[in-house]
Amino acid sequence: MQHTFIIEPITYMPFESAAEQIEKCKEWGLLSEKAVKTKTFFYKGHGNHLTCSIIGFVDKMTAVISFDNEQKHCIHPSYLKEMQAANYGQRTAVATEESESAAPEITETSSNDAAYETAMSAEQDSSLKAALPNKETNEETTEQKPAAKNPPKEKAKKEKQPKLQLPEEKVKMAATVKEFTTVPNNFSDTEDEVVIYEAVAIEDPEITVGDAWSSHSATLKKLELEIGDILHFEGKIVAKKLTKHPIPYKINNPAKIQKEKTE
Repeated sequence: MQHTFIIEPITYMPFESAAEQIEKCKEWGLLSEKAVKTKTFFYKGHGNHLTCSIIGFVDKMTAVISFDNEQKHCIHPSYLKEMQAANYGQRTAVATEESESAAPEITETSSNDAAYETAMSAEQDSSLKAALPNKETNEETTEQKPAAKNPPKEKAKKEKQPKLQLPEEKVKMAATVKEFTTVPNNFSDTEDEVVIYEAVAIEDPEITVGDAWSSHSATLKKLELEIGDILHFEGKIVAKKLTKHPIPYKINNPAKIQKEKTE
C-alpha cells in the first residue's frame, strides 16, 4: 500500500553505520544519551499509526524515515519526537475536535500536521535550491555583486577558500587535545560535550587538517583525556562546522584509540 502523504527526499545523506544513526538520534533527542542501540519509532500523522526507521537526513532539521513498504518520507525531528508519546493520538484528536467546533470549515487534517508538513515542504524546496543552483542564477548573482552589501562579499571570500579533499572511508589519524567545551542542543535541555583538537593529520594519504572536533563520548571519557594529550586512532572525518566555533571538520566515531605517552 502506497502512502499518499509522503514527502519523498530527492537527495539525502544515509547513515553509514548504526553508530552514526544512534549519534544523530541523540542529537535530535529521539534517544537518551545512555542509549547503545536504536529502537522502533512510530509515525502517527494523517490518521496513521505506522512503524518506521530513521535512515538518514537532508539537513540538521530534516530527518528521513522509511516505512515497511520502503517509501521514504521527510519529517522534522521534533515532530517525530512528539509522535513517540503514548497519548499523542489522543491529544491530536482533542485538538482536532476543538478546531472543528470553533471553525467548521477547517479540514480533517490537524493544525499541527498541516503546519509541520508545510514547513517541511518549504525546508525541502529551500535545501534543494541551495544544493542545485543553476547557471542562470549564478550569472545573475555575479552581475549583482557590485551592488551587494558587505556581508555577501565576506561570504563570497569564504567560498573561494580551498576546501580539503577528505577521504570518504575511515583512516588513521593523529590529533592533539586542545580544548573541552559544550555546545547547545536544540532538541535537549542539556548541552552536548565536545572535544576540540589541534594539529589533526591524516596518516595515509598524508593530509594536514588543522583543527577538528568530536563528541566527548563515553569511550573518550574512559581515557581521562587532558589538554595536550596526543592521540592516534581510526575514524572518519567530515566537513561539519561546530556550533558557535570556527572549527570546520568533525571526527566521527574514533576507534582503536591510543594515547601517546609523555615523559
